[in-house]
Amino acid sequence: MLLITPPGVYRAQADTEMLIGALDDEPLAPGAAVLDVGTGSGAVAVAAGRRGARVTAVDVSWSALGAALLNGALHGRRIRPRHGDLLSAVRGRRFDVVAANPPYVPCPGDSAPRGAARAWDAGRDGRLLLDRICAQAPAALKPGGVLLLVHSDLCGVDTTCELLRAGGLRTEIVARARQPYGPVMSSRARWFEREGLARPGQCSEELVVIRGARE
Repeated sequence: MLLITPPGVYRAQADTEMLIGALDDEPLAPGAAVLDVGTGSGAVAVAAGRRGARVTAVDVSWSALGAALLNGALHGRRIRPRHGDLLSAVRGRRFDVVAANPPYVPCPGDSAPRGAARAWDAGRDGRLLLDRICAQAPAALKPGGVLLLVHSDLCGVDTTCELLRAGGLRTEIVARARQPYGPVMSSRARWFEREGLARPGQCSEELVVIRGARE
């Protein structure tokens, strides 16, 4: 899929492809309401739109929303943009599918990430946004709705599943893939080890897509 990604906007990578693959496995009815949280370039939003869904895309970055709109237009799909912080931008609305590929890379320090790093840095344990999505997503799903959430095994897959189950969702892992650390992860490999997030000598991570279904 051809996508235009301006500077500072997260470029679709393996985790995005996994999320799109999980979305492709969902039986979307024509006109299904899909929410793409943290849309970045809009890759997931465009993929949902190509299946006939009514797509809302949320991002805190105006540049990302502009990219999503542009990429939607390039593929002949309408994407409804919402500027805001995670699901607070669509408070009170419910969706058939909520898809999210949030920042999940653990990072040293306690200051908020700036610039391009906002697309991947997520606090010392990588759960700065994951915990909030777990808390907010169940209320944003219609009965029978599904959350698709992708992240690394470095930031607590079991924790995410437990939180989603506490919110009333039935969880399962629908995709797994191990990949070598990229440049950002490689630069922090020793720090991951010191923090107990990775094994000594570890140089790869497992990406997972968690599916949370509301009864």
